[in-house]
Amino acid sequence: MISTIDSVLLPERTEPHPAVDTAAARRAYALDRKHVFHSWSAQELLDPMVISAAAGSYVWDGEGNRYLDFSSQLVNTNIGHQHPAVVAAIAAQAAKLCTIAPSYANEARSEAARLIAARTPGELNKIFFTNGGADANEHAVRMARLHTGRQKVLSAYRSYHGGTQLAVNITGDPRRWANDTASTGTVHFFPPYLYRTAFHSTTEAEESQRALQHLEQLIVLEGAATIAALMLESIPGSAGIYVPPAGYMQGVRELCTKYGIMFIADEVMAGFGRTGKWFAVEHFDVVPDLLTFAKGVNSGYVPLGGVAISPEIAATFATKPYPGGLTYSGHPLATAAAVATINAMEKEGIVDHAAALGGDIIGPALAGFAARHKSVGEVRGTGVFWAIELVKDRATREPLAPYGASSPEMNQLIAACRSRGLIPFANFNRIHVVPPCNISVEDLKAGLAILDEVLDIADTFAV
Repeated sequence: MISTIDSVLLPERTEPHPAVDTAAARRAYALDRKHVFHSWSAQELLDPMVISAAAGSYVWDGEGNRYLDFSSQLVNTNIGHQHPAVVAAIAAQAAKLCTIAPSYANEARSEAARLIAARTPGELNKIFFTNGGADANEHAVRMARLHTGRQKVLSAYRSYHGGTQLAVNITGDPRRWANDTASTGTVHFFPPYLYRTAFHSTTEAEESQRALQHLEQLIVLEGAATIAALMLESIPGSAGIYVPPAGYMQGVRELCTKYGIMFIADEVMAGFGRTGKWFAVEHFDVVPDLLTFAKGVNSGYVPLGGVAISPEIAATFATKPYPGGLTYSGHPLATAAAVATINAMEKEGIVDHAAALGGDIIGPALAGFAARHKSVGEVRGTGVFWAIELVKDRATREPLAPYGASSPEMNQLIAACRSRGLIPFANFNRIHVVPPCNISVEDLKAGLAILDEVLDIADTFAV
């Protein structure tokens, strides 16, 4: 086992970066506050950090301060910032062919499709490209509906599938509420989540069995003949990184097959090495009918998403048109970035590196946090995809922030991370450990040491 984090020196925060121009950064901030409308935000309450430069696992703000990016931004910079092979591939593609309509074939798109299909489970060998994860999920549902002739879509509470109209209604977290008009044919169910079980389970085996019983009962009562698809994040991301217990995903696959429902695996956040495998669904040895991806496919360098399609569903559109498309489907710059990203991940062993970091460093470190810090209710994850659930009381499991919101305590912890040179990913009462998949051991241990310090503050909020 790799040594503990205790002796690691924290990185120097004020290393200069030649790209940082403080005057330009201040102008960018002023223009942002005057003209930019931000997502998921009350506009007048924002105070956004200006990012002026980035490299590897670090970003620099407009004043030249360096931060270790433990968020991978929105858990998408899987190979870190400014990877030279991907930057070079984008530049080379721009010099060769910046854009072309999706009705034409082009080298970058074809090669990206080949590389992705070679890594998806089973025979998901047809790739439809989108601009990102939300529209990938929308198109996957559209394909399932047209293939089955049914309309309803099942999805889990505590899930996130995107911000567009259908995707946000498939979503099972509070971001759905303001957009939910009860008109999109979506039905939600309880997934397994032993720490906050809806089934009064006491073991992982009980939780898996009872969650599957609940799901089958829901299918029967809703009418299996009305259900086109069931969409699940293979391992839920922003909803809490709760890994499905043994047998659950296999059980879902069996139920979908039994009732003729298309199983859609949402791999937008969990895919492309994040969990220590190319796709998280590989941990469970199941093959979905459709698999959606985005984010890590090219580390977010150019917007790209897509759907990997089974032969049966692809055959539905063999001689009749698929009624959907996007102007930028398979954009050359985006797919060239995907080709370079996948090749770099293979060459550098990034997927295996992510698995080793999770097993040898993050998992043991977080187990130590749980043992030492009374504010830590549970830790869970795999690869470089982990969550620390923070509570006020371990006995009652009262969260440090209510479901669907933050709290003064959580805001203080986030500020404490940043003051120490760490950008965390936080949601509700959780801090996620989601650095780039190729973060160095030294940088990973430094970030974990900062979190250990910050959890000392969290402990002052717990009984």
